[in-house]
Amino acid sequence: MTQSNFKPVAEQLAYLKKGVAEIIPEAELAAKLEASLKSGKPLRVYLGVDPTAPDLHLGHTVVLRKLKHFQDLGHTAIFLIGDFSAMIGDPTGVSETRPPLTREQVDANAKTYLEQVYKILDREKTEVRYNSEWLSKMSAEDVVRLCSHYRLARMLEREDFSSRLEKGLPISVHELLYPLLTAIDAVKLQSDVELGATEQKFNLLVHREIQREYGLPGQAILTMPILVGLDGQRKMSKSLGNYIGITEPPGEIFGKIMSIPDELMWSYYELVTDRTPPEIAALKQEVATGELHPMDAKMRLAQEVIADFHGEEAARKAAANFQRVVREKQLPQDIPVVSLKEQVWHQNYLVAGTKSVALGWLIAAWKLAPSRAEAERLIKAGAVEFNDKRITDPAHQIPLADLRNSTLRVGKRKFMKAVE
Repeated sequence: MTQSNFKPVAEQLAYLKKGVAEIIPEAELAAKLEASLKSGKPLRVYLGVDPTAPDLHLGHTVVLRKLKHFQDLGHTAIFLIGDFSAMIGDPTGVSETRPPLTREQVDANAKTYLEQVYKILDREKTEVRYNSEWLSKMSAEDVVRLCSHYRLARMLEREDFSSRLEKGLPISVHELLYPLLTAIDAVKLQSDVELGATEQKFNLLVHREIQREYGLPGQAILTMPILVGLDGQRKMSKSLGNYIGITEPPGEIFGKIMSIPDELMWSYYELVTDRTPPEIAALKQEVATGELHPMDAKMRLAQEVIADFHGEEAARKAAANFQRVVREKQLPQDIPVVSLKEQVWHQNYLVAGTKSVALGWLIAAWKLAPSRAEAERLIKAGAVEFNDKRITDPAHQIPLADLRNSTLRVGKRKFMKAVE
């Protein structure tokens, strides 16, 4: 890498600052970029992720995308899988001691991470490391020496810990060790910059301080905002059910993005696309003046997100299907079809002389809802149509004769066509 390969520092900073919550300290990052430009040596930038669950959602990609931005500028992107630290459990944001994962759970989750990560990062240019490389080799003496570099009072200032102390809730010693042990990651990687979410700021600052204790220049820190979920209020989370999984089918991703409040889409444009701030400002202005309909702006957002994870063709098809089904109220082109002759229950009903089937049972049987109770809730909410007729009675019965060549619609995106 030679000096001419890097863009001017001001240009790099402008690109890197997009969507960032905080740079600690910004002058230091600028100085590191300046030194990199002069020496031709790329900065070492890392993101550490504990594989605590097998799948990534859109919220996880916010910090990953910032790592990609450094990679775009020619710097070394390091993706650190916290296979050792995941077995300790990061206490960030939890109100009780988090149970550590087993080695088997961690390994299973880590396997799925990389393929998902490479949908954003360049596989050939990404340095992948596992912190078990060094943490599993630390002796008791190493751990005691590490602990001597940080004060307990400082650790207990951390919001999660202080809150639990006030409430008389337990804090395990291994939780206090978490930010110190992960600081060794920064020491071993000799990182110039570390990325993380705003809620990880305490840990990142500990990492910076421990680097200095071990004779290294302290890394600069970039924190990214938390992505708000589909409800428009809370952090995107699987447990809250307000998430968009990056491996979900394109049509599902498209529909979910279209469901977010209009105002929230600008945050999504900023945090989960590579559009520049001037491009986003121009789009926002078009919507404000009425030149562009908010739904059309949101459809562009959905297409861009899907293109990242599933490709341009899948994004185009998802957009066309949404236009057809939601805006034009037509049936999707790829509507799933079920053959009544192959449905054992249908044949049994015919033999027994049963005349009808409960709509709620049918919805659950065709997996258009996770349970009959949920199916009946959707019916009551007016989210179910049979042959284009809305049905709101949860006890509604469908005559078997009416099932032939019928169409069942549940919500905006789930369909089933029954044929003889």
